[in-house]
Amino acid sequence: MKNVISTVVAMCLLMGASGVYAQDGGMTSMMHKDHTSDNAMAGGMMNKESAGDHAMVPKALIGAWMLVRCDNVYPDGHRVELYGPNPVGMWLIDADGDYMMQIVRAKRMPFAMNDKSKGTADEYRAASMDSNAHYGHISGDASMIHTQISHASFPNWDGKMGNSGYTINGDELTYRVEKPSSGAAEGAHGEVVWRRVHS
Repeated sequence: MKNVISTVVAMCLLMGASGVYAQDGGMTSMMHKDHTSDNAMAGGMMNKESAGDHAMVPKALIGAWMLVRCDNVYPDGHRVELYGPNPVGMWLIDADGDYMMQIVRAKRMPFAMNDKSKGTADEYRAASMDSNAHYGHISGDASMIHTQISHASFPNWDGKMGNSGYTINGDELTYRVEKPSSGAAEGAHGEVVWRRVHS
């Protein structure tokens, strides 16, 4: 498990440094408490020691999470699967609250030229719309997560901060993205569900 996480961490850092990311994540004002759970924050809080300016991180958030669902929900109640059926993604959160997240469509269109610098307009659009990634720092308490994005594949999210509620039911964590990277102008909000990875 440690090798898997190390590999994903390295990959996401490289992608984030070059301006790539995942959604739905979009963690700007992203999380909304839309379920109740008696065990939402079992395990309490962990005080940060490595960075004095970083706040506390709930122990229940620390670890690796695999994506379950990433939808836009519109005012009339209909849903759009932003990254198609069965999207894939990983969210890694360490004990200091540093995180990285990536979400991608399960089946994506490859570039015909096998060269990222020689894509067509359609290929570039698909590459942008079919993935979302960002990294930064989170802190929080038993019901609220405070997020600061360092860099994101959607550049409008660079440096953004947000506060949102979240719930954990068993191994599933749910949050709401108030202003997703697409659909916000039509009144959509994002709903994202993750499942804990056990080593």
